[in-house]
Amino acid sequence: MGISLSKGARINLSKEAPSLDNMTIGLGWDTNASDTGAGFDLDASVFLVNASGKTNSDQDFIFYNNLHSADGSVEHLGDNLTGEGDGDDEKVKVSLSKVSENVQEIIFVVTIHDADARKQNFGQISNSFIRIVDNSNNKELLMYELDEDYSIETALEFGKLYRKNGSWRFQAVGTGFNAGLQGFVDKYTG
Repeated sequence: MGISLSKGARINLSKEAPSLDNMTIGLGWDTNASDTGAGFDLDASVFLVNASGKTNSDQDFIFYNNLHSADGSVEHLGDNLTGEGDGDDEKVKVSLSKVSENVQEIIFVVTIHDADARKQNFGQISNSFIRIVDNSNNKELLMYELDEDYSIETALEFGKLYRKNGSWRFQAVGTGFNAGLQGFVDKYTG
């Protein structure tokens, strides 16, 4: 078990795991026993943004219809349509050595597909987490479990990798939004 983070906490990955390069970001969740008339489909997405907080191209928005970043540093391993079972529901591989120099942050978000039409929100989701596993030894470096009640939010920014003073760091963000995936697209794409 790695370091357990709380909302807003930051960790210097270059200090905690100096040889870290290839990692898997695991995102997980469970649905509560509530009947909205439709199944839950949560989607993990990733934005690679520059110093201005925007993507450099459409290829820097990684999701179920674009599984690879332009620089080859990020690979989404596919859409899990049900979220059933224990452990990671969706995974993203990141290779820090391949990240373009103009990318300053790698932002991980989860949204509820068709949330408005299905009358669903993150208040109906439990056991949500983001974790980082070092692929060289399969050890979990850190985990951030979201423990707030997001009863009106349909989208969450779980966490982000970012550069600071030549090192890679991670911040547990845990910020909810009402605008679904489109809100993140509007915020982060150039």
